Amino acid sequence: MLTGALAVLCALLTLVLLVYRPACWPVLAVLVVLWGIGMWVFRCRLRNWLARWVAGGSFENSKTQYSLESLSQPAAVLSGETVLWYNAEFRQRLLGGEDRLASRAQKLLPGLDLQLCREKTGQQLNLADGVWSVHSSTVPGQSESVTLLVFNEETALRRVEAEYKASRPGYMVFLVDGYDDVFSDMLDSERARLLEGINRVLEEMIGRGSGFLRRVASGRYIAVVEERHLEQYAKRGYDVLDKIRALDPSVNLSISIGIGRGAKTLREAQDMAVQALDMAQGRGGDQAAEMTPDGFTFYGGVSHGVEKRSKVRSRIVADQLVKLIKEADHVVIMGHRMSDLDAIGAAEGVLRICKICDVPAVIAVRRDATLAGSLIDALVKAGQEDDFIDPKGALPIISKKTLCIVVDTYQTGLVESKEILEKCGKIAVIDHHRKGVGYIEDAALVCHEPYSSSASELVTELLQYVGTRDDKPNRVEAEGLLSGIMLDTRDFTLHTGVRTFEAAAALRRYGAETERVRQLFDVTMVEYNTKAALVEAAQMYKSCAISVSGEVAPEARVAVAQAANDLLTIQGVDASFVAVQVGGGVNISARSLGAVNVQVIMESLGGGGHQTMAAAQLKHITPEAARARIQTAIDQYRAAQKKSVPDTETKK
Repeated sequence: MLTGALAVLCALLTLVLLVYRPACWPVLAVLVVLWGIGMWVFRCRLRNWLARWVAGGSFENSKTQYSLESLSQPAAVLSGETVLWYNAEFRQRLLGGEDRLASRAQKLLPGLDLQLCREKTGQQLNLADGVWSVHSSTVPGQSESVTLLVFNEETALRRVEAEYKASRPGYMVFLVDGYDDVFSDMLDSERARLLEGINRVLEEMIGRGSGFLRRVASGRYIAVVEERHLEQYAKRGYDVLDKIRALDPSVNLSISIGIGRGAKTLREAQDMAVQALDMAQGRGGDQAAEMTPDGFTFYGGVSHGVEKRSKVRSRIVADQLVKLIKEADHVVIMGHRMSDLDAIGAAEGVLRICKICDVPAVIAVRRDATLAGSLIDALVKAGQEDDFIDPKGALPIISKKTLCIVVDTYQTGLVESKEILEKCGKIAVIDHHRKGVGYIEDAALVCHEPYSSSASELVTELLQYVGTRDDKPNRVEAEGLLSGIMLDTRDFTLHTGVRTFEAAAALRRYGAETERVRQLFDVTMVEYNTKAALVEAAQMYKSCAISVSGEVAPEARVAVAQAANDLLTIQGVDASFVAVQVGGGVNISARSLGAVNVQVIMESLGGGGHQTMAAAQLKHITPEAARARIQTAIDQYRAAQKKSVPDTETKK
């Protein structure tokens, strides 16, 4: 305003002089220029003087210092990384009344990050037995930048937040595995004794905290507990599993637990707990499954589970499957990548159900990438070449009314063709592997029995409830189903139950000949030599045989699984791991006799499978690096087993 007023006055004087003395215009022009220069210099000096008046010649005793001194929050000024000044609140609340001027900021305020402080949310620091939110503003200088720090105490707020999170309710569902099968043949007194023991163990577990436990059905309990107690249960590895198992070692007694944590509402926590329980049951039971917004975490799972002897569910599933097939215009059946005898045998059995229902169906399989070439060749020789189609060739016949039936796998990432899975209108799943993350969602029908030996066993049971007496599989189809059972049970030596032998007996009645089935397992000389080389290269590590190799011939990849099986026949081998290079990665095949849960070990490497049969695929890794990762996974598994076993033995 001052500059503008002087400029107007100067202009008026110049006009008056030009009117009365026109000849003086050169002198006036020079005077106007000099006046402009003088006004510009005067304006700059005036601004500097005003700045010094506000802030002083230095920060001490300046108006800015006095304005910050009266702040109710602690404040400090840094010159570069040096503490230049702080107010009385900073001295009293953060320094305990001491003076620490000219100290380094990192020494006075450990963990300080000026870049984080400049963000909108600031930086949270633990200082002077409290929690503080720090915000900053930095002004660049000629020599060093000057930074203003303002501190807001959030100790009480963070305590409330921590208490809120610790007191959030979590939901737990307990289910006694195979309740009807375990207790059906017991005396009333024995049943009452075991049920009382289960009640006592669960009540002691929940009674340690502020939650409550209720029995809602036979063998089924629910509990609502606080997050702080769920954290304690998880740190102990849900040792209640061991305590239930130790109630009576002569009885195959175990429970499955589903836990919902971190939900926004109690109803959402209940839904998460039910999903977690389904996952625990799908993995064979005798374990706890935690579901959080970030995914699943599993604990336990050391037993073989309880075989379900009742076939009521098989009859119900067969009726539902027939209904879905008859509603479809086409049916596409597929197994997992690198399909084996169990996948193709089960697929051919499902195809027979489709033929009984008089609905067109095909099996989608890559014949150049399968381990069941012998079975496919036998079916082709029997005149059933039209049963098979390449996955890409099946895409044109698929519509929204097409049913996709997936056998011998539950994982989306392992199916023969993801395109078929996404394009079909409805999906049905028939599998026996223990459930894990990545399962097929929104399936119209799920026949999942982890107690079953193989997918072929499940399909054989379904066939017995479909069609009339004459609508049964032919001899080659029956032999394919029997070969799948023999493959996954290793000739009826592992993971077999009463229902396994009943299924084999039914297939024998359908005309399956064991001599022909045995021929489906014959290998070529190249496959046999590859298997022998893999067995010879094995090295022992903590009662596990590990064999690592470079790439093998594509036609000899079946030897990888066979080598893993043969290594189990060596004395002192509890589990075997065969790793071969495939492209830029490594494929691992794992087997055990039941003493080691190879599913858990392979899951830690990103794979999965069954308790005695599992696999994993590692990308961008060398075979020797894969050996190191296998050994680390074995160490982690052994450590987890040692952590839970002593508690059980002490209780005994």
